[in-house]
Amino acid sequence: MDANSSSGLWRFGIIGCGTIADFHIAAIRGLDGAKLTVVSSRDGTKAQAIAEREGCAWTVDYKELLQRNDVDIVCITTSSGSHYRIGHDALVAGKHVVIEKPLAMRAAEAEELCRLAEERGLMLSVISQRRFEPLHLEVKRIVAEGRIGKLLLAEVEVPFYRSQQYYDSSPWRGTIAEDGGAFMNQGIHSVDLLLWFAGEARAVYGRTVTQTHEMEAEDLGVAIVQFKSGALGTMMASTSITPGFPAAIRLYGSEGTIKLSGSNIEHWSVPGYDAPPVFAESPAYGGVSDPRSISHIYHQQQLSNVIESIEFVSQLAVTGGDGFRAIQLIEGIYESSAGGKEVRIEPQFIL
Repeated sequence: MDANSSSGLWRFGIIGCGTIADFHIAAIRGLDGAKLTVVSSRDGTKAQAIAEREGCAWTVDYKELLQRNDVDIVCITTSSGSHYRIGHDALVAGKHVVIEKPLAMRAAEAEELCRLAEERGLMLSVISQRRFEPLHLEVKRIVAEGRIGKLLLAEVEVPFYRSQQYYDSSPWRGTIAEDGGAFMNQGIHSVDLLLWFAGEARAVYGRTVTQTHEMEAEDLGVAIVQFKSGALGTMMASTSITPGFPAAIRLYGSEGTIKLSGSNIEHWSVPGYDAPPVFAESPAYGGVSDPRSISHIYHQQQLSNVIESIEFVSQLAVTGGDGFRAIQLIEGIYESSAGGKEVRIEPQFIL
């Protein structure tokens, strides 16, 4: 599928007109060679308001959007539990697809989306915008080149806060089927970074609980991970920590250590490499206590990468397979917590 020959633009459709849709809209607006063609929401008032503001079409039926000939790439920003169904329909309709995290609520569903995209020759990406932050790109390079030696231990913490009002704001929030808990919702970006830095997981032992909210899913979880490389990892995700703190990543190697808090460097000891300059706060970082307090800048970079990958038939920076592996690990934590024993993470050769 090529960009529209008359306009030379890649034409986007957005399904879902909630808070996260605004980040995608702003990202598309700032991209050269892209335009927003149509938005869809079950709430026609929301869809119409966005359409009038952005000068695009709107519909209350996402399947109508998928049948349009003026949509090349679909961004899915609906509630998490609908990602698989809508993503499946979009791929069947022949659209390239970008899905907000998580890719799906179950690893089996995520795997099916990946295989369908491969069979159809379409691009499937899951939003993981924090990979595009310059500091994280530099850390990835440093670790991949072995600059901190053999990776021994990788830790992530997501000590966020969400009020009961947040969970009461929509009936699907805090449900296992439609939203997930602290790991699947708030923690999944850090889980993705952990896997990106440390490599594939092979086993996990976890425990999840619900302590301070009235909801079905967990508001606190911890886990111990063993990686394919032999390194160990620890994970914590919560929405009960007052007042909420930045997500932290710590990488301990045999020859050096990197500690990050949000987009700041807490400690950097890398032989032969000074710490990169970091401003007080990344414009993209936020969400400690309010999920709206982030910027669209790295969403924009990820959507730009999707366009480039389509045009040059190249590997996406964040693939559907990356989304699958994050869900597979979190699913392993839930299974371990329910069964009280370690869960093996079986390797799947999915791009």
